Amino acid sequence: MSNYKLGLDFALELDKADTLSSYRNQFHIPKDIDGNDCIYMTGNSLGLQPKKTKAYVYQELEDWATLGVEGHFNAKNPWLNYHESLGEHMARVVGAKPVEVVVMNTLTANLHFMMVSFYQPTKTRYKILIEADAFPSDKYAVESQLKHHGFDAKDGLILWKARKGEELAISDDLEAILETQGNEIALILIGAVNYYTGQYFDLKRITQLGHKHGCMVGFDCAHGAGNVALNLHDSGADFAAWCTYKYLNSGPGSIAGCFIHERHAYNKNLNRYTGWWSHNKETRFKMRDEFDQLPGAEGWQLSNPPILSMAAIKASLNIFNEVGMEKLIKKSKKLTGYLEFLLKDLGEDTIKIITPHNPEERGCQLSIAVKNADKSLHNKLTEAGVISDWREPNVIRCAPVPLYNSFQDVYYLVERLKAILND
Repeated sequence: MSNYKLGLDFALELDKADTLSSYRNQFHIPKDIDGNDCIYMTGNSLGLQPKKTKAYVYQELEDWATLGVEGHFNAKNPWLNYHESLGEHMARVVGAKPVEVVVMNTLTANLHFMMVSFYQPTKTRYKILIEADAFPSDKYAVESQLKHHGFDAKDGLILWKARKGEELAISDDLEAILETQGNEIALILIGAVNYYTGQYFDLKRITQLGHKHGCMVGFDCAHGAGNVALNLHDSGADFAAWCTYKYLNSGPGSIAGCFIHERHAYNKNLNRYTGWWSHNKETRFKMRDEFDQLPGAEGWQLSNPPILSMAAIKASLNIFNEVGMEKLIKKSKKLTGYLEFLLKDLGEDTIKIITPHNPEERGCQLSIAVKNADKSLHNKLTEAGVISDWREPNVIRCAPVPLYNSFQDVYYLVERLKAILND
């Protein structure tokens, strides 16, 4: 949308025309010291709590209290199969088939479990390629995998870097790395949306490049799930993992999701760790039977799932299922475009947006580099009732989330930032 306008009246006009505006009322919005709604722009770090979450969790507490162990079979939502409906809803969010998705564990644990299956190094092909500014946890995880397999972490790690003086990584540079070192690389593991810049990579192209050179390809979708159209099945990626506490609003440290492409999902010979929840459901409780692996992504589970955590993600996924990713992304592009328009009006001598300008190469996060700024700017924003996110050395990350942020939120964010900069 190129015909944005300045002024509060235009923001009000956009909110009035927004068909998803009522969903804001389904979330708890933090309050400032005066009791007014904060301008919450950190759904990319921790999503807000749906108001229905308490009832969903309370239902499981009640069933536990009144049924005890019988809740596995007789709860309102029987615990034995609780995760199955979550997998179906989650598959719609990430663009996958239900058989390819399972909700389990936490993000970095899932990445390690995936690397058990998809990182199979040899003496000559053992290196792992990640983006240079990957989320630190991903870097730590792959370094530990290299060490676990007896390789030097520094020698075995290949970094896909942005060019000197630039912020964004370029696919052509990835292709050049693979042309020269592809036969040494066993695994490519990329953050689908970079946590720092907000850049959304072309997952399909990366996968095709990796597969062309015989590499396994996986994605950390922590900043992509619930934010962009991941289309994981069509991307052809071998695997992916993501947390659910950012855009998917499941609560701090909550359970994660995992994708294994259909071509691998039925391969029972693929190396993996196993546990009783990856065993045939029909004979799982017979206890003394030999291991009989489940097909599909469920075959990567280990332990019985944490129901209270799953109740929280169920509350949020039901909202996503009702709205649909297509409508959310449509509003997201409009909302983020409006934020970009207002920020650019502040002048590029003060503000530099390091997130890609192309809406197809980003989600709702804009990373704003502010000239000569330090964390005191972020602290002043917080005091002004704006909850944003500071990243060294000079970047404020703002994510107007389409489920609960309004165009007025965006307008007042920029007005308060402008006031601080002009003070």
